Amino acid sequence: MKKWHGGSVIVSLFVILLLRYVILDSPLAERSLQNVFQQNSTTQLHWLEVPNPPALQNPENFSQVISTELLASNLSITRNLSDREIQSLHSWNHLRDLVSNAHILPDGLDAIKEAGIAWSKLNAALEQDESIVSVNGSTQHKDKEKQCPYSIRRMNATRLGDRYVLKIPCGLIQGSSITIIGTPGGLLGDFKIDLTGAAVPGEPDPPIVLHYNVRLLGDKLTEDPVIVQNTWTIADDWGSEHRCPSPDSDAKDSAKVDDLEKCSSMVGNDQKQFLASKLHSNASSMQPTRKMTAERKKYYPFRQGYLAIAILRVGAEGIHMTVDGKHVTSFALREDLEPGFVGEVRIAGDIKLLSVIASGLPTTEDFEHVTDLEILKAPPVPMDKLVDLFIGIFSTANNFKRRMAVRRTWMQYDAVRSGKVAVRFFVGLHKNEVVNEELWNEARTYGDIQLMPFVDYYSLILWKTIAICIYGTNVLSAKYVMKTDDDAFVRVDEILSSLHQANISHGLLYGRVNSNSQPHRDPYSKWYITPEEWPEESYPPWAHGPGYIVSQDIAKEVYRKHKRGELKMFKLEDVAMGIWINEMKKEGLDVKYQNDGRILVEGCEDGYVVAHYQEPRQMMCLWDKFQKTKRGSCCKE
Repeated sequence: MKKWHGGSVIVSLFVILLLRYVILDSPLAERSLQNVFQQNSTTQLHWLEVPNPPALQNPENFSQVISTELLASNLSITRNLSDREIQSLHSWNHLRDLVSNAHILPDGLDAIKEAGIAWSKLNAALEQDESIVSVNGSTQHKDKEKQCPYSIRRMNATRLGDRYVLKIPCGLIQGSSITIIGTPGGLLGDFKIDLTGAAVPGEPDPPIVLHYNVRLLGDKLTEDPVIVQNTWTIADDWGSEHRCPSPDSDAKDSAKVDDLEKCSSMVGNDQKQFLASKLHSNASSMQPTRKMTAERKKYYPFRQGYLAIAILRVGAEGIHMTVDGKHVTSFALREDLEPGFVGEVRIAGDIKLLSVIASGLPTTEDFEHVTDLEILKAPPVPMDKLVDLFIGIFSTANNFKRRMAVRRTWMQYDAVRSGKVAVRFFVGLHKNEVVNEELWNEARTYGDIQLMPFVDYYSLILWKTIAICIYGTNVLSAKYVMKTDDDAFVRVDEILSSLHQANISHGLLYGRVNSNSQPHRDPYSKWYITPEEWPEESYPPWAHGPGYIVSQDIAKEVYRKHKRGELKMFKLEDVAMGIWINEMKKEGLDVKYQNDGRILVEGCEDGYVVAHYQEPRQMMCLWDKFQKTKRGSCCKE
């Protein structure tokens, strides 16, 4: 009998292990079991417990010690959520390991701390809305000042105290502009324009995303008029200033931003102004002639007593100033100081303002008046169904229009609508409470957004890459996982066709593969990499970020290595994927690189598979072209 009991114990243990490793490791089976044991339509989610969390130190400030337990508790989900709301948080718990490793990437700790604050405010606002509904029986629209308008106009502008302040409700995006119409005057004619970010809790002054200082009578360094641009944060104080005109020795100002000069070559240079002299007769000719004389004069865009129309416009890489229709300056965006966080425009100094206009602002559509709402909602994807392709899209919270353009264009492919291909946006929280409320409503309405438990900083997009791999293999089960951007037009039909022709199910990296690239060592380059970040002379093969695809086994291994803390955190996310795959190759994975030159890094060319940097109107045009021709035809400007 003892032997029989011993055998029973062994068999029981074997069955338990079999269930653990064969069944529960399968995302499909795991999801099925969750559905079986789900008792009601609302579920209380929470961060999975981190056993004995260690204290983390911010490398920028070693005196600041932060507990991962505290960070995790700030991001807990304590409200009862509907099934539709839960859909937006499927990746949330899987990213709990970010808390333990947040100190590795710049801004990691700040992004999670700020997300905790944003999440608490969002939940408080949602609970307030629910209480209003329970009392009145109907929802109430937000006050107009709490919405995200497309433009804000302030005519006959007047100052508040020593400055004029224009509030920007939902930040700025690429294409947003601030138009300032006024006349420099006073004794000095000096004035400044500040684009300020979200206030840091506990600090009196918000960070300055752009400080634009016009000094008509010069300063300590020059007697000539000069424009000084800079940034300011409580942590780093003033940054390195850019002057226009710049000193001849300032080599860094020779670089361009969005292909525009940092300081227009016209500014401060001698300009020839030809004046007509009196007419005179020539003895050998009856035709009058003009005697031209040249006066040398320096050009400067602002002058005391003269009306100026100045426009600050947000580009992909920086903020550009034009005055009276002429390009004057371009200022490259700096890390952590992003246009999306701008909350105010502050103008002070000797300038008589006539008008300030903010336009091209991020705005949402009124869901109640969207006529094609039902076909824009994400089709349900059964969790027990294997999908051919999962596409994860990088997006930021206030890029509402870009997401709508994607929904109305290539997300309407039959393969997407049928569930053969699943598509989701991966979006971090915002510092702005209004933006987060609009984002939450958008997520509930369309069911295609995955909220990230951190505030969106560009330096942290690598975390979204990990989240996409997690979703494509642990929430869904996809044969292939693709990453793209919200300004990319994806030919889903051609992607599926190419994957079918390649017929590679393991070890695949498909995209525009770069097999011979070196790190940028120029400190003034946007892609600057220090020898400490990457000491080798070249990178392993990697595929450009607008659109690359990995097979399921690679995506799964990314998640496994992430949980074990074995992934190298590298700020260039597409290069990072190449680095990770190269490590897998060293460990024995048979990697197959499939290069496709039709995946474009920039712009559009006929025959494209992925066209990048496409604005919403261009996306609509490309979709219209495809509907008519069934080919990848570009739109001519």
